[in-house]
Amino acid sequence: MKTRKINSTVVGHNHQTAPTQFLDVNGTDFAYRSFGRDKGIPVIFLQHFTGTMDNWDPVLTDAIALQHPVILFNNRGVSNSKGTTPTTVSEMAQDAVAFIKSLGYTKVNLLGFSLGGFIAQQIAADYPDLVNRLILAGTGPIGGKAIAQLESSLEKAMADGPERVLINLFFSKTPTSIKAGEAFLARLSERKQDRDPQLSQETFANQAKAIVAYGLADHQDYSQLKSVSQPTLIVNGNEDIMVDSINSYIMLQNIPNSRLLMWSDSGHGALFQYNLDFAVEVNAFL
Repeated sequence: MKTRKINSTVVGHNHQTAPTQFLDVNGTDFAYRSFGRDKGIPVIFLQHFTGTMDNWDPVLTDAIALQHPVILFNNRGVSNSKGTTPTTVSEMAQDAVAFIKSLGYTKVNLLGFSLGGFIAQQIAADYPDLVNRLILAGTGPIGGKAIAQLESSLEKAMADGPERVLINLFFSKTPTSIKAGEAFLARLSERKQDRDPQLSQETFANQAKAIVAYGLADHQDYSQLKSVSQPTLIVNGNEDIMVDSINSYIMLQNIPNSRLLMWSDSGHGALFQYNLDFAVEVNAFL
């Protein structure tokens, strides 16, 4: 059953119980879940390549929701959101902005992870009045180092079988990081009902095209980063094999009002390995 609610979180719910709602955005239904505080500037979560709302760490989202309204959503064509997934980051950013404005918000905080971080940067640069503060996790700038090498990273991650892909991509090869990855996967399975369907092959392919194009773009002057005026928190692990960790330093050097938090013994999914630490940093930053 579809429920619709505009410009309000579903009070009394958390990550595991918030119902999936649908919002008509220019004739296309977007799936989303909202929970946490019912007042304040919301935190809009922008998800990684192939991810859905069910791929966010519930410990992380619930800790942020204690102090802020939280909104998770599936962008155009992703999982149970309708329409066709675009093949460019700029189009994905336009869809996300249309969704945010359709909710009735004129000011939001953006938390973008990986591909979601690409989208968040685009929104912050193109719609500066919409974005209050920006959080960029496991991500990098347009034209950043090794971002276009997506296929190689996926092939390596698949070596141990599909059930280990997220651990191989998001966590370091150390025993402590692998253990954290296994705990992360267990948390992702805790929501039992009203879960998102898997992505279609078309969405997978279109997101991959967008990432490769983003990585190959000629932006060595980092003009987009320099145009980001919002206070920005950059976070990553020291061994990110998806979006090389050096990209976090590049963002720090070029976003005028930014700070960098980096954890050792961690990778692309450092925000999930150190979920409570990350949430504390986010809440303090916001």
